[in-house]
Amino acid sequence: MIVADANLLIHLLSREPESQQARAVFVADGEWAAPLLWRSEFRNAMATAVRLRSITIGDALERVRRAHAVLVGREFDVISDRVLSLAAESGCSAYDCEYIDVAQRLAVPLVTSDRKLIRAFPRVAVSPQHFLDS
Repeated sequence: MIVADANLLIHLLSREPESQQARAVFVADGEWAAPLLWRSEFRNAMATAVRLRSITIGDALERVRRAHAVLVGREFDVISDRVLSLAAESGCSAYDCEYIDVAQRLAVPLVTSDRKLIRAFPRVAVSPQHFLDS
């Protein structure tokens, strides 16, 4: 199991240069988890793509449906005290620290391309490439 941030999930379900790597991560470990926050982040990305006319509303709805299927049964609420402490200690956003909180509590890696998170939490956050190489 891994914790996947919203961007990794977006790449998994898109046709972008990063999609191939996200698919490779999914093949290596298809049991993805995330904090409930992923839903809002994912929907916002889909709404932006629709506004920019890079996808249709139908495509966006299909990607949301597929994303829910990937994470079914592995969506987690966070502990606010922990998230705020992690954010204060690291300088990362509380949003990002929600992913760290879930990964730490599950004792699994957070796979993310967010360099700031990887630097702040090197024992928890890893890049997709690092995950694939290990």
